[in-house]
Amino acid sequence: MWKPGLAAAIIIGLLFTASSQAQPAKQPEPRGLTNADVVKMVQAGLSEALIIAAIRQAPRTTFEVGPEALVQLKAAGVSEAILTVMLNPAASAMPSPPGGAPPAGIPASMDPNDPLGAHPPGIYVDLGETASNLVALEPTVFSQGKSGGMFASAMTFGLAKAKWKAIVRGARAQLRTTLQQPTFYFYFEKKGSGLSSTGEFGGWLAEASSPNEFVLVQMYAKSDRRELVVGEFNVFGSSTGTRSEDTVPLKIEKLAPGTYRVTPTEALGRGEFCFFYAAGAATFGAGTLGKLFDFGVDPPGMPK
Repeated sequence: MWKPGLAAAIIIGLLFTASSQAQPAKQPEPRGLTNADVVKMVQAGLSEALIIAAIRQAPRTTFEVGPEALVQLKAAGVSEAILTVMLNPAASAMPSPPGGAPPAGIPASMDPNDPLGAHPPGIYVDLGETASNLVALEPTVFSQGKSGGMFASAMTFGLAKAKWKAIVRGARAQLRTTLQQPTFYFYFEKKGSGLSSTGEFGGWLAEASSPNEFVLVQMYAKSDRRELVVGEFNVFGSSTGTRSEDTVPLKIEKLAPGTYRVTPTEALGRGEFCFFYAAGAATFGAGTLGKLFDFGVDPPGMPK
């Protein structure tokens, strides 16, 4: 004899079975990006910008960001810019709108590409064409390797001028841009003091407090080095400083205390360039060592 209650139970059982079979198996949650992953990327030599992008794009992070963990990360070589993103990866994962402004609700100091945000002292170049992409220019060591025109000076009993030259190893700078009028940002550690009063960029640079104390100059590439004339001398005396024909004029704008925007007023051609601390040439001589901030320009479509 057919019982309605039994029929209902059978139907419900069939529906439950079909529903269970239709649901796909639950995928395991991806492993989160860890402190060890970040340290591994830093030690592998990946750029700061690339590591920050990897953190932003990670589907999940499991960072330990307590005081002790931050100290260990800093000791392992992780920069403050990367640590800032690790402290709030959810906020930094939100895309910035065109122009480099941080998303609504995110402080400017949390966006490493915001020119008005907090940055370690130094010189940065904006490599973005439609949105900000700030990358630090690393200081490069130069030496006074040789003086040009010494033979002519000797043959003319010191009347002909000889040249002091700053010599940098390598024919090309590591940091390169396709922009012919890139925008630079100068961040000084103290608003009225030096770009790095801690001495990180060399003692002679510790007193710099304005981009007006720097010059943008073109360097001359050789097979294994780059050269920059920083002084001339003969029997009548000497002069220091970069030559006018090598110097690129600049537009300097003060954005905030200790923060400046610097732009070349003319297009840069293909070649090697650097920011040179002008006061550094005053003490230039045999055995001199110093640092400059170099970069290369590779305009698209322009012949080499």
